Amino acid sequence: MRDPVECVKDLIGNPSFKNHMAYAPSRAYKDKGGSERLIDDMWTADWWWDKQKELPEGATLAPIILASDKTLLSQFRGDKSAWPVYLSIGNIAKEKRRQTSARATILIGYLPATKLDCFTSDARSLAGYRLFHHCLSLLLEPLIAAGRDGVEMVCADSFIRQVYPILAAYVADFPEQCLVACCKENCCPKCLVAADERGNPLNSLMRDPESTKETLERRRNGQHPVEFDEDGLRAVYRPFWANLPHTNIFTAFTPDHLHQLHKGVFKDHLVKWCLDIAGEDEIDARFKAMPDYPGLRHFKKGISSVKQWTGTEHKEMQRIFVALIAGAVPSRVVVVARAILDFCYYAQLHTHTSESLDGLENALTVFHAHKDVLKELDVRDHFNIPKLHQLSHYIQSIKLFGAADGFNTELPERLHIDFAKEAYRASNKRDYEEQMVLWLQHQEAIFWRVSYLKWVAEHGAQTEHQYGYDSDSDAEEDFDFVPVVSQDIVHVLAKTPPHPRQSIQHLETMHGAIDFLPAFKSFLRKYVPHNHIVPGYQDRFDVFRQAVIIIPPNPRVSELPKRLRVRATPEVLPSPSGRKPGSPARFDMALLTDGVRASKLYTLEAVQVAQVRVIFTLPRQFGSYSRPLAYVEWFTPFREPDQFSGLRQVSRSTHHLRRNGAVVHVDELVRPCHLVPKMGQKVDPSWTSANVYEMASNFYFNEFIDLDTFCVSSAIT
Repeated sequence: MRDPVECVKDLIGNPSFKNHMAYAPSRAYKDKGGSERLIDDMWTADWWWDKQKELPEGATLAPIILASDKTLLSQFRGDKSAWPVYLSIGNIAKEKRRQTSARATILIGYLPATKLDCFTSDARSLAGYRLFHHCLSLLLEPLIAAGRDGVEMVCADSFIRQVYPILAAYVADFPEQCLVACCKENCCPKCLVAADERGNPLNSLMRDPESTKETLERRRNGQHPVEFDEDGLRAVYRPFWANLPHTNIFTAFTPDHLHQLHKGVFKDHLVKWCLDIAGEDEIDARFKAMPDYPGLRHFKKGISSVKQWTGTEHKEMQRIFVALIAGAVPSRVVVVARAILDFCYYAQLHTHTSESLDGLENALTVFHAHKDVLKELDVRDHFNIPKLHQLSHYIQSIKLFGAADGFNTELPERLHIDFAKEAYRASNKRDYEEQMVLWLQHQEAIFWRVSYLKWVAEHGAQTEHQYGYDSDSDAEEDFDFVPVVSQDIVHVLAKTPPHPRQSIQHLETMHGAIDFLPAFKSFLRKYVPHNHIVPGYQDRFDVFRQAVIIIPPNPRVSELPKRLRVRATPEVLPSPSGRKPGSPARFDMALLTDGVRASKLYTLEAVQVAQVRVIFTLPRQFGSYSRPLAYVEWFTPFREPDQFSGLRQVSRSTHHLRRNGAVVHVDELVRPCHLVPKMGQKVDPSWTSANVYEMASNFYFNEFIDLDTFCVSSAIT
């Protein structure tokens, strides 16, 4: 094990974190008047401000973030386990902490993962509780004096500060939270809600460390305090957190997106309820018929046959679930599903305001107001669900510690690969703990040596600035590099067209651009009025597979510009030999506007949905024209949102029973979007993912396709 104080020294003094470090709490506001507060990183939330008042003047607080999670080491056989404990500090920006390659989270030790076979089955559980707390007490003992008196540390900016490392947050799944809180698993580790009332929207009294320690001490002395049973405590007389200064372990438990939202309330409960109501065959058929979108997973065989799920697959299902079940389940169940998905998406925001926190609270209120429909349908007998109750603590945790994306258990799960599983594979599987530690020491020495050389190189010479992007997929073409400037949307095409000199007949048959020629003539009359050449079937066009749209970063979602794709690719048939498989046509939907929209980038004002059929450039014979073009088929303006799903509705726009097509500029594309057909009570069996856009006529605008679109649809700014 490692000294946690020395680990804090390493983190707070790491020069590579200099530009990502804070040493004092601060207030951030959305407007200049300071009327609406912003909460994102830990130093913008309330906990740091409250604890700073308890410390001497001039003291620097180092909020300790602990994470622990027992994990299985052997994959296919055996039962070898490890129990890593990780440490980070809230002074480092959460965007940096989430980067596993930055090593902003340190492994400080392994807890015993023994089965305790020497105890009887009745005593084994309590012995495990006591062993856990005893080991963590030994591991964290240096934090007691350091948190009380402070320690001089050299910080990343080269200043020496008196630093007080104080345990602030503990990242763990629900069983481990109960283990840390010394309570039974049928109780809430944060509050004193009754075990049979966790399904109700109650404001229960929070657990108090001092009263809990007093109750445990009285129990240890042979008394039988009534609070011991009422609070659901276990007989752990020396909790590791008992002597840690300024620590409230019960408020330290942070929201857990992976186990509480994605896997818990959504997958284990909401999806199961809808499968029970609509039937597996109907839900599977709807997943199979779901139209494509760049980066969206297509469940080609449905979901009922999937045996093992990951957090990524849970999130992929969430992207389409509300629109998918509309019509298949009663309308009040759709309201319940919409409320749960709203909560999931609001909770994932990287920055919060009173508006988004109200959205969280309203979503939970709507769920509780309509959940009884599941009892009426005999899907549930009760809602006494531990993970459902945990949602009631999200708002308090966000106000205390900042946005929940900085405390997700997905990070420890990912760190298991580097600090447990890879180390185990490097051992000979016998007495593997010592071998794992030695291997990790070697790996860490190499990492710090490489990091030092990199740091010296970066500070010894001027380096060119590099632009980074969040991308929905790897690009398949060679693109000109175009940096994002200010708050403008940037559109990028391939350097050379992949399909040069395509005929109009080809565009009409393969791209489905049936009115390309009249639409092109109309465009020339409007934008190239001095042209005297009449276009016809003899003309050839350079055609592109896709356009890449680079939008400026939305601080609610990401710190990097977002790189999105709009595809316009016809069907590719398989080769006669069968060696090269074919691919279906992909003509993506997009939001279009007729003007510069930087100031209204995050709203749905003055935009309209269209399907992009062809992306091309103007042939030279019609004059010099630098702006690339696209042939699109329009949809109607947004209609009022559906009463139950809350999704906006659109339909194909037609003129004299023909689809309304037009040639527009590519730079009028704002972002790709996703439409989901209105499937009714039973999905049409002839619909497939490849043909549903052509066969359906009425659609929902899917605002859950990504967090950006959710913010745009909800007008979250």
